[in-house]
Amino acid sequence: MSAPATRLDGLLGEALRANLQGRLSHFIEDEHSPAIALFAPEQREHNRAGDWYGEHAGKWLYAAAKAAARSGDTTLRGHVQRVADFLVSVQEPDGYLGTYAIDHRFMVQQPPKPVSWDGAPSVRTWDIWTHAYLVLGLLEVHRHIGEARYLDAARRIGDLCLRALTEGGIDITELGNHFGMSATVLLDPAVELHLVTGEARYLELAHRILVQANDEPNLALLTRALADTDAAFIATGKAYQLAWNLVGLAKLYRATGEHDYRAAVDNLWNSIREKHLTLGGGPWGGVAHRSREVFNAPGTFSPHAYVETCSTLAWIQLNRELLAISGEARYAEEIERSAYNDLLAAQAPNGEDWCYYVFPNGKRVHTTYWRCCKSSGAMALEELPAIAYAYGDDTLSVNLYGASETRFTLRGHAVTVRQQTRYPFDGAIALQVQTPVAVRFSLRLRIPSWAADASVHVNSVPLDHRLISGDYAAIEREWRDGDEVTLQLPMRPVLHRAINRNVQESKAPDGSDVRQEVLRFEYVAITCGPLVYATGLIDGFKVEETVRLPNGGPEDWLSFDPGDADAMPMVRLELGYRPPLDFAPYFCAGGRVDGAWRLTWLPLAPALP
Repeated sequence: MSAPATRLDGLLGEALRANLQGRLSHFIEDEHSPAIALFAPEQREHNRAGDWYGEHAGKWLYAAAKAAARSGDTTLRGHVQRVADFLVSVQEPDGYLGTYAIDHRFMVQQPPKPVSWDGAPSVRTWDIWTHAYLVLGLLEVHRHIGEARYLDAARRIGDLCLRALTEGGIDITELGNHFGMSATVLLDPAVELHLVTGEARYLELAHRILVQANDEPNLALLTRALADTDAAFIATGKAYQLAWNLVGLAKLYRATGEHDYRAAVDNLWNSIREKHLTLGGGPWGGVAHRSREVFNAPGTFSPHAYVETCSTLAWIQLNRELLAISGEARYAEEIERSAYNDLLAAQAPNGEDWCYYVFPNGKRVHTTYWRCCKSSGAMALEELPAIAYAYGDDTLSVNLYGASETRFTLRGHAVTVRQQTRYPFDGAIALQVQTPVAVRFSLRLRIPSWAADASVHVNSVPLDHRLISGDYAAIEREWRDGDEVTLQLPMRPVLHRAINRNVQESKAPDGSDVRQEVLRFEYVAITCGPLVYATGLIDGFKVEETVRLPNGGPEDWLSFDPGDADAMPMVRLELGYRPPLDFAPYFCAGGRVDGAWRLTWLPLAPALP
């Protein structure tokens, strides 16, 4: 099969169009845009501040190059090339392409000073972090525009990093906060350089980074991951940085086949998946300990916890890597859940405004100009078209559902598969095949884990083998022009429960252990299909409503209305003692405007003695 050409329509297509017309077209246009002017030598030579602002250049290049390629937008492509050419022009002979004065660059040894509570060296910059994003951005520009100078610039950065960490005597964990995790993210672009060029020295760089990350006692990335340590206890437990480190480790496994790398990634993926995600698929924390952006201790729950949009990006990218490695449906499902819920919940319809944080229960706040999450959200969206469909040897896998179209060439013939659906609002999906001649390939349809009793028909004939939720259903046949596959994913409201509890431990007079529950708050929330549902302010003003659930099962008092082309779907909760509560998809509940409230988890009335 040829390389795919995929267009997303529907809800994700709207988000991508807004992304292109908003953030990607206006935040950066040329070398005079503030995020690029930082790299001008006259500004660079005076900068000693510990800011992260240089990251936006690489992030924008990465996302904008993808967007220009998928859309054919020549204006955006021109902006990408102009900005990339400017950055190449100001790269120094040794390969340096950052925003810092000479005495604050990552290649310069700094005097040892105490490390602060958040694992940050007292003298630090975001220099290596900025270079990590620049490598990824330049490689993406090279991938879509093809000029050797962009690849050469990325190579020179990699070579400089390798010299600094070897003959330069630099320990990468001293270059970033969270006990070095903000610098060891360089693992990802180092391996990417190796995968693109095939050059062994970038694999050497990746191994050097991993060794230093493992030798830092507070990080010990590989050792702790292999010991099945919970994600909250790796360094500071910073969600964004840890997930990005795991992206690099997954790529290193892809490059080397080293079993320990895959085992380490799997252990931490399971930890995050089982203990540290919201219903909407975003990594969360920030309530019970440390800071807003780190994982809470396992078992901790609060409806007011934080999801940093940057963390959602890194989680999507980690699942992208594991999906490519394994082909397992669970990784595609995680990407879809994150995309349709916590990612879209952070984006405003204008494509320019983004939330730094989203909360299951809380106010929507559009963040300020320099904040990292505006660029991270734009990046995350641009990952989705390449994930929606996967191509193998005579195989097409449908990973993401939603109105879309993908085109590929199979044995010299152009084939199009078009997906028509209102998903994620409705579970009825039709896929039409267009081909000039009959072609044989296997069409793999992901059956979501929540889709009990799913059904598949080919040209109105039921599929003759059992569907397994959480796996793919493969249909191998000779496809002809006009063939149609219909997939029905029943959508039923599902009630979820969570508990915020505190248990006091002590000793009895006989020395035995005594555990007494001294605090317990129970909550309920609703999903339907891939979407989380939420209310706005209840009765127009309440930020919380304690509910007493009726007798009987949820099917007796929860109902789903899928809406139509002009109306959003709705889940209605009939409590009996008060007017019904109506829930809309979380991403738009309360309105997609600054200051809007949305409430996902409702307190459950306590059992009285």
